[in-house]
Amino acid sequence: MPSINQLAQNRKSKTVFTLKTSSFQQKKQGATTLKEWLAQAPYTLTLSSGFFGFFAHAGVVCALEEEELFPQQITGSSAGALVGASWAAGLSAEKIREELFLLQRKDFWDPYPGFGLLRGQLFQKKLLGFLPTNEFARCRIPLSISICDGLFLRTRVVQEGDLPSAIRASCTVPFLFHPVWINKKPYWDGGVFDHAGLRGVPSGNRVLYHHLLSNPKKPVHKYFPSRFNSEEVIALSMSHFEKVGPFLLENGPKNYFLAYESTKEALKQEISNMENF
Repeated sequence: MPSINQLAQNRKSKTVFTLKTSSFQQKKQGATTLKEWLAQAPYTLTLSSGFFGFFAHAGVVCALEEEELFPQQITGSSAGALVGASWAAGLSAEKIREELFLLQRKDFWDPYPGFGLLRGQLFQKKLLGFLPTNEFARCRIPLSISICDGLFLRTRVVQEGDLPSAIRASCTVPFLFHPVWINKKPYWDGGVFDHAGLRGVPSGNRVLYHHLLSNPKKPVHKYFPSRFNSEEVIALSMSHFEKVGPFLLENGPKNYFLAYESTKEALKQEISNMENF
């Protein structure tokens, strides 16, 4: 398969991104660019939910891996949980890209009567086939996945146990998939109540947050949990993505390269020029 640089050169799209920070300018400690800020101390990578947004998240991860900017922790919801967990479990960014680019609707399309169109068994089989490990405890990077408790209608953060079940639950879009049952309780998409995927971030952590827009008019910080407490957050949001879905998977690679190129450019940006939330 061609290298990422060869593939990227075949695209001539304009990268469009926005970087915003919390008000921590006085704490920069000498960092001038986003790349330097990420390299100077441990940070958490958070990937938001977003319908079939895993192509864009994978592009971000590829750019970070190329610069050897590995996080100390990964958190995420839905599409962010899928890509974040794959990276945390040991897949390289290149392998994640290969798996996504080969994805076809038949790989997860299993209609079956129930509380949703798709049963989800094919998705489970797909996860079991490419994940390097099925256990949170064996991940190379600590991982937190947000899922929605279908009984109490609240977010639950999963950090241990069976990895494929947690990923599948976090990606279970209501009415598209049947709920995932864990310990006799139904669970849905983690983005239902935690679009940002930030619920698993410990208080005070430095965070790079990749935000997939669901409402362009809603400010990024409005997606943050009410009790979220971190003074050092940089949010990377992008626009001009193509629509992707079960019947538009061919647009996925376009979004991957847009996110990859935008992240490479964002890493060069000076923190002093970023807007505050």
